[in-house]
Amino acid sequence: MRRRIFGAAATTVVLGLLIPLAGCGLSDDGGGDGGTLRLVAAEYGDTPATSSRAFWDKVTEDFTAANPGIKVEVQLLPWTDIDREVSRMVKAGKAPDLALMGGYSDFAAQGKLYSADELLSVTAEANFLQPLAEAGSVGNTLYGLPFVASSRLLFYNEALFTKAGVTAPKTWSDLKTAAKALKDKGVKYPFALPLGPEEAHAEAMIWELSNGGGYADSSGNYSLASDQNVETWQWVKDNLVTPGLVGPTPPAQLNRADAFAAFLRGEVGMLNGYPSLAHEARGKGITVGTVDMPVSNTLGAGESTPAVGVADWMMAFKQNGNRAEIGTFLDFVYQDKNLSDFAGRYHLLPSTVSASRTPAGGGLDTNDQLFLTALRGAQLYPVNDPSWVKVSDTIKRNIGRAVEPAGDPKAVLDDIAAQANAAVKKR
Repeated sequence: MRRRIFGAAATTVVLGLLIPLAGCGLSDDGGGDGGTLRLVAAEYGDTPATSSRAFWDKVTEDFTAANPGIKVEVQLLPWTDIDREVSRMVKAGKAPDLALMGGYSDFAAQGKLYSADELLSVTAEANFLQPLAEAGSVGNTLYGLPFVASSRLLFYNEALFTKAGVTAPKTWSDLKTAAKALKDKGVKYPFALPLGPEEAHAEAMIWELSNGGGYADSSGNYSLASDQNVETWQWVKDNLVTPGLVGPTPPAQLNRADAFAAFLRGEVGMLNGYPSLAHEARGKGITVGTVDMPVSNTLGAGESTPAVGVADWMMAFKQNGNRAEIGTFLDFVYQDKNLSDFAGRYHLLPSTVSASRTPAGGGLDTNDQLFLTALRGAQLYPVNDPSWVKVSDTIKRNIGRAVEPAGDPKAVLDDIAAQANAAVKKR
């Protein structure tokens, strides 16, 4: 398992690379002019009005008009179901041609996927933001094509901060001071800490990175129970949870969606969020401040730590043998106008340099530029490790126990690490 960190070299590539997305040009296996492709994609919307269906209907209609011999059928599945359902399809010998979801490496390890160089031209493959391409690669081969991405920043309600007489925190001590002042002013959730099973692995990684820890050591091996991580959760328990600075819902029972909803109701002083939440909050008249996650006092205010970056992955299955048709469709979907359209609908970041930088891609608004800047220096989950699906699930379902009243952070992290090591050995 290799650790994926955005470094200086990657930033240079992101800033300097403006390669147009070229046609795939790969038709040596005789396809590309007939058949029906099946795409299983996660549903990004949460209401009929925001459903991804409108996007996919338009894209597939336009694609077939430009490529009359190829049709594309799209099945949308909830995020809660898509990993399980696609795995079931593959196991049953009924893999889709394409899938858009949160992970890919398990299928790559099974030899089920086409690599990017079998589908895309060199220029199209090089157009992906380099850190995302690295996270989508197993060894030096790209299997998970990044589609949209985001990074995480600390959000704070400026009106509540003004009322409490505090400013944006830079260190954990600052954060604790602000949370206490917010509580004293009656704020329901001074700091919302969603460690429920929906996305606790994101919140956990944010906190651990801010103390110089994280999920992997410098050699790329899991380090889930490192001294820094134990110190992190002991501090969170003693300084935020025990004093009642995280609100009425126990962190292990608070999911991200519920924390975000509370923020949009004006009930949260601070939480970690991503671009779409900032847009929704502004739409409700909430003035939002965004800053990098405060660092631990052990590191000090002058230090900086990586933000957490997240991407979703398009993958192409070999089973049906439609390599050329898949390549033609991907070439179309990854055009700047299409990728920017999808990212813009959900206030996410497009995965290619050209879509985020060129007029054809529409550019990014000021708010989204902040998240793109954070993404350039971010660290992604170790999604290129086949054990990550199991490991992330273990983190999501257990990390909240570390801050419970009777919880022992070291014991909980040791248990998570043991389960992770067992998952690695099974691969």
